[in-house]
Amino acid sequence: MSVFAAKSCACGCHGKASCPAPEGPNHQGHSDNPTSQASSDDASARHEITILVVSGCVFALSMIFEARLDAALGPWAVRLAYAIPYLLCGVGIFREAIGEMRKGDFFNEFALMCIATVAAICLGELAEAVGVMLFYRIGEFFQERAAAGSRKSIASLLAAKPSMARLARDGQTCLVQVEDVAVGDIFEIRAGELVALDAQVISGESRIDQSPLTGESLPVRVTPGSAVLAGSINMSGVLLARATSRYIDSHMARILEMVEHAAERKSPTERFISRFARWYTPAVVALAVLVATLPPLILPGASFSAWIYRALILLIISCPCALLISIPLSYFGGIGAASRQGILVKGGNVFDALLQIDTVVFDKTGTLTEGRFAVVALYPAAGLDESALTSAAFIAERHSAHPIAQAIRRHGEELAMKDAEGEPQSLEHPGKGMEVRHDGARYLAGTKAFLQEMGVQPGDCPLPEQPGALVYVARDQQFLGLILAADRIRADARAAISELKSLGLSTFMLTGDHDKPAAWVAAECGIDGFKSGLLPEEKVMALKEIVVKSKNNTTTPEGEPDREAARIAFVGDGVNDAPILAIARVGIAMGGIGSAAAVEAADVVILNDSPAQAANLFKLANKVRVNVWENIALALGIKALVMALGIAGISGLWEAVFADVGVALLAVLNASRLMRK
Repeated sequence: MSVFAAKSCACGCHGKASCPAPEGPNHQGHSDNPTSQASSDDASARHEITILVVSGCVFALSMIFEARLDAALGPWAVRLAYAIPYLLCGVGIFREAIGEMRKGDFFNEFALMCIATVAAICLGELAEAVGVMLFYRIGEFFQERAAAGSRKSIASLLAAKPSMARLARDGQTCLVQVEDVAVGDIFEIRAGELVALDAQVISGESRIDQSPLTGESLPVRVTPGSAVLAGSINMSGVLLARATSRYIDSHMARILEMVEHAAERKSPTERFISRFARWYTPAVVALAVLVATLPPLILPGASFSAWIYRALILLIISCPCALLISIPLSYFGGIGAASRQGILVKGGNVFDALLQIDTVVFDKTGTLTEGRFAVVALYPAAGLDESALTSAAFIAERHSAHPIAQAIRRHGEELAMKDAEGEPQSLEHPGKGMEVRHDGARYLAGTKAFLQEMGVQPGDCPLPEQPGALVYVARDQQFLGLILAADRIRADARAAISELKSLGLSTFMLTGDHDKPAAWVAAECGIDGFKSGLLPEEKVMALKEIVVKSKNNTTTPEGEPDREAARIAFVGDGVNDAPILAIARVGIAMGGIGSAAAVEAADVVILNDSPAQAANLFKLANKVRVNVWENIALALGIKALVMALGIAGISGLWEAVFADVGVALLAVLNASRLMRK
């Protein structure tokens, strides 16, 4: 698969058609290398592993042969043997500690490690000083690798960013930066290439893989007139497409911007942990000073060396890295896990907000329903089958631009029906129906009154309970039956509402549609209540009324409902939903067909337009919260236990290393579980 992502060509052609170098992924500069950053990270990891392996081996040999070295060469040889791994692991930590102290942060974890190990050396505890430094360095390495793993799924989105387009001009193609393509420009998409911009296909047929954007594994068939999204992959064939937006306004660009800024929106729990660490570490350091000085002055027979050793244990334990690393990692892991499912969460704060929701309000058209007419039922006249009815309707409606006619045409195409030979004579009767003469026969499709006006008497047919548009069909003077066209409920809408209710959430629907179809959709999906016939501004007022009635409603000084206090989530897709998405505590936009305004206003974007993803989102928020509190309990619980044992003289520096580095690793591994779900 060739991927264009270079900013300019290495040969200086800047993507011109006359470029002397070969096109494709082997042309340096014309093809992006998304693994370059990964290669740099791998080189850094190999360097770190080398230091840790060498230090570990030298440390192990020093401990095994300590007595023999002392006997053969004296104490200086033992000190030299321990100094090698200590300096290999410690120089970088000392450098970091000095850098942080210059910034005014005297209680950083690097400084605590340095102070504790230097004090241990002064007390003659060489092996323990080296062990603390070595295992701290090992812990930092694994924490960084775990964090890198949690970023992988989001990084895969960034790697899918197209940056070159194959512009088609005067019968030739040339590579240009996507930012230089204007709306209306035509570009070529070859097999295996990324679609560079949001566009409409004007020539060619293929299948498009949209999984980098939506998580949907099945390719989508595209033909002339189909829309394609930037970042999706052309599976086969060559397409010519006309850009429908600039790259900066494209679907992919909006997604990347949201992903890149997601980590900046911290949750209340993350902010609390950061504030907690500011006083927690100084408090433990102060406690360590008291432990080192007061007991020897108060307790008879107590030695300064013994109590300083116990104080060192507190210094090592006081590092809050298990909390400062694992808690944000839990939220970041949740963001990554959601993105793998085609759900973009704009920040960790969204997960906490979701746990405060008690009512989920849905838009109807395009959210719970597919947003376009489709043939949902066929009612052939007595003695006829469905194929005869469908064939006649297809002939009558195939050249009409009416949405209902388009639904009948799509239904016929799904059944592999083709246009009849010859040029039919079509006459549209506005507001009534279509009259088509073809191959000596007259085909009619429209309202019941239209057929009666044309001299055809519709026979008795069972009328459907489902609301929708009824299309009566006739050939010559024979009534063939009727077709029900309606906006279909999405396949997973019922299951989504049921799942939300099982989580203890109420559901409501707001729609501009008429009362009868709204009532039918609400009943079919099992929604608790609805309001219909709403204009866009009336939708806003209706949601405000729901917010005002919520359990812990408060208002702003301007008298508006306080969004942060509301317990309402809204799921919508259209441009008229953007103000409502901004009012709700959590706004969830259907991003696949949703407007740019709705996507920008929302806190969450569902890329595959599936209502079931809303229920998955709430379940993921619960998992993130459980993971966060598991890490808090794990870190603080074990640290408190080892602190108490250290003050009592029961635990030593080795236990302190576990309470710091070991617990941090356990918390990070626990947070990483979210990425594997």
